[in-house]
Amino acid sequence: MRSLRVVLMAASVLSVVSLHAQTADEIVNKHIEALGGKDKLSSIKTVYTEYDMEVMGQTLTGTTWLVNGKAFKNEVDLAGQKMIQCFTEEGGWGINPMMGQTSAEVMPADQVKSGKAQLDAGGPLFNYVTKGNTVELAGKEAVNGKDAFKLKLKTKDSVESFIWIDPTTWYIMKSNVKTKMGNDEVETTVAFSNYKKTDFGYVLPTNTEVTMPQGVVLNIISKKTEINKEMDMKMFEMPK
Repeated sequence: MRSLRVVLMAASVLSVVSLHAQTADEIVNKHIEALGGKDKLSSIKTVYTEYDMEVMGQTLTGTTWLVNGKAFKNEVDLAGQKMIQCFTEEGGWGINPMMGQTSAEVMPADQVKSGKAQLDAGGPLFNYVTKGNTVELAGKEAVNGKDAFKLKLKTKDSVESFIWIDPTTWYIMKSNVKTKMGNDEVETTVAFSNYKKTDFGYVLPTNTEVTMPQGVVLNIISKKTEINKEMDMKMFEMPK
C-alpha cells in the first residue's frame, strides 16, 4: 500500500510539472531562447533580406527592409515594375501594378492593423506584454503530423492570430490570422521551415509558405539576410 501511495504521489508531482511546462509564458520564453535569446533580439536595430518568391509557376525576386519597431517595406520586382507594401508606426501605403495602381496609395486601416505585426524584428511573441498584447495557450494541435503548442495572440489593436510552436525546437511552425478587407474577412496562413542562424546569432526561417485567400500560395526562399545594416528612414516615406 505504501509503495502505491509513493507511485501516486510521484504521478501527481509529474502531472504538475508537465502542466507548468505547458503554460503560455514557459513556451514563449523557450521560443525566444531558441531564436538567440532576449539580449540578442533586443540588440536588433534593422533587418535586410533578399529573397526569391515562387507563385503560380513564376519566380520573382524581392527585398525587405525593417527598422525594428518603426518601419517595414517589402518590394517585389514584377518584370520591371515594383509592387510595394510599406508600414510605419503612423500608417501604411502601397503600389500594386497588378491592381492597376501606378502611384502610391494609402492602405485601409484594417490592412494597416495586421501589417504592423511586421514591424517586430523579434517576432510577434517577443516582449508581447510590453507591446500591450496578450497570449494564451489554446492546447495542442497537429501540424504536418507533429503535435505542436497552439497559442492565441491578441494585439492591442484587437488583431487575433494563432501560432503553432514546435515542442522540440521551439520554433514557430505555422501562424494564422484573419483580417478584414472591406466587408470581407480573409484568412492567411504562413508556414515556416528550414531555420538557420545568421552571422549575428539570430535564428530565422529561410523558407516561408504563405497561403492567401482564394488558395494562392507564395513560396518564399531567403537568399541573403543582414542584421543592423544602415537604413535611411526616407525610403519608408510615401511618394507624393
